[in-house]
Amino acid sequence: MLSFNRTGVSHTVFYLLGIPGLEDQHLWISIPFFISYVTALLGNSLLIFIILTRRSLHEPMFLFLCMLAGADLALSTCTVPQALAIFWFRAGEISLDRCITQLFFIHSIFISESGILLVMAFDRYVAICDPLRYTTILTPALIGKIGVTIVLRSYCAIFPIIFLLKRLTFCQNNIIPHTYCEHIGLAKYACNDIRVNTWYGFSILMSTVVVDVALIFVSYVLILRAVFHMPSQDARHKALSTCGSHVCVIILFYGPGILTTLAQRFGRHIPPHIHILLANVCMLAPPMLNPIIYGIKTKQIQEQVAHVFLKQK
Repeated sequence: MLSFNRTGVSHTVFYLLGIPGLEDQHLWISIPFFISYVTALLGNSLLIFIILTRRSLHEPMFLFLCMLAGADLALSTCTVPQALAIFWFRAGEISLDRCITQLFFIHSIFISESGILLVMAFDRYVAICDPLRYTTILTPALIGKIGVTIVLRSYCAIFPIIFLLKRLTFCQNNIIPHTYCEHIGLAKYACNDIRVNTWYGFSILMSTVVVDVALIFVSYVLILRAVFHMPSQDARHKALSTCGSHVCVIILFYGPGILTTLAQRFGRHIPPHIHILLANVCMLAPPMLNPIIYGIKTKQIQEQVAHVFLKQK
């Protein structure tokens, strides 16, 4: 469908191709997508249910984990059903408004997850460096305010992108070789100058995700300094073990994103479908694996999961 304005013709409908070059393999590719999504739904829903219904888990660390699980559910639901519809039914048609809505939620949830990982690092810092004041610093009221701040930060950062995209005239190709919409991926089909979009996207990335990574790094430097000043080896081991799950989740969340960025910047000879697969790994891997990581490494969660299933039997 086309709309007409002073600048000419602008597409109002786009077509997501899925994974370009592998269209004949879409049915097989859909299998790991479907398994990952179901695993993410079940794992994160179970995690949220256990944390909210078990009073013994109403501690700052687990409440932040509950926020992370909620963000994981939202992120995977924003992307995977659309990809499965393309793979199974070739239903890649998407309106401009729906495309902008999807990318708004994808980018804002991504920034929210980054913020949650930052406050989880702060949680570990307080727990290890100032354990006697842990519960007095991270009160339920403060945790609630932190949660609201994370959501507001991400929404306020991404909200202007809606207007930056709506001002554009999409008179070029309306075929998007991807499984979901994203900011610059959509903006590059405009006939207008998109330098404002590019620089705004870059500034948001630097002021949110990059700052979060830097502060997480500083937190762990301070944590390691405190750990190595502990008198006994057992105390050091116990302190580090409480950070293990969080470090794994950090690597899982930022690692694929860094690889994707490097591949786009330097991998000019990498086939397009590799770029799209890497981008989908960013959306699939963390929501699927985060509940498994915390389930394996956190004794309290293991006990509560066992209690739920044994009680049912």
